[in-house]
Amino acid sequence: MHYLTKDAKLVCAHELGTVPKIKSSQNLVTINGQPMLVEKDPEKKQIIGCPNFGTTIKPCLVTYHAETGYSNLVRINGRRVCVDTLTGLTDGTPPGAVKYKVHHAGQDLVSEKQ
Repeated sequence: MHYLTKDAKLVCAHELGTVPKIKSSQNLVTINGQPMLVEKDPEKKQIIGCPNFGTTIKPCLVTYHAETGYSNLVRINGRRVCVDTLTGLTDGTPPGAVKYKVHHAGQDLVSEKQ
């Protein structure tokens, strides 16, 4: 599992909706000069470009609470580090069914074993 940096690319389940660059809430630890993402950083973020829309269909616009994808081994300032297994729900339709996930961790040098 690779750690996520601010260069990570998150996408909704429809693959075209993306979360623009995520600002890291910490600057103490970096990989290739990019701050690592920690717990809560990828949550409540805007999703742009989701193609899933129509008369009764709402596109994915926001990421909700992450269900998985926080390290059990590494913390920065007490907050768990994000790993590339990160997933959570979006606000898209059908409600409670559409998830977001990591398309790219933003780096491929540093990882942890499960």
